[in-house]
Amino acid sequence: MERSTRQRAAIRSTIEAAGRPLSPQEVLDAAQAEVPGLAIATVYRNLKLLVDAGEIVPVTLPGESPRYEAHQTGHHHHFQCTECKRVFDVHACPGDLAALAPRGFTVDHHELTLYGRCDQCAAPRKRSGGGKT
Repeated sequence: MERSTRQRAAIRSTIEAAGRPLSPQEVLDAAQAEVPGLAIATVYRNLKLLVDAGEIVPVTLPGESPRYEAHQTGHHHHFQCTECKRVFDVHACPGDLAALAPRGFTVDHHELTLYGRCDQCAAPRKRSGGGKT
C-alpha cells in the first residue's frame, strides 16, 4: 500500500471507532472533524486502498451502495434501519442454515440482514406544541 497519509489515518480511525458499517458519506462527515476540507473523492480513493490492503471490508446489502467496516475475523450479520438507513453489526447467528436449502444442495456460507427501526428511530418522539385545544 502507498505511504500512510493524514487523510487515510483519519478514515481508518473513523471506521474503526464507529463499530458499525459506514457509508462513504458517513466516513466523510466523521473524518472531517479530524481533517477539515477532506473531499469525498479522497474518501473513495482511500476506501479502495484500505480494502485492497485488507484493513477494511465492504458490506454490501441488496439494493444498497457498499458500506465499510473494520476487518473482523468473526462471523456476523447486519441490521439496517428502514428509517435512517444506518447499518449495524449483529453478532448473533441462527447457526447452520443448510436445512433451508433445496434437497441435494450444499450451503457454503450465508449472509443474513435484519430490517427494522434502530433504537433511536423506534423511540417515541415528543410531539411539538400547536395541537388543538
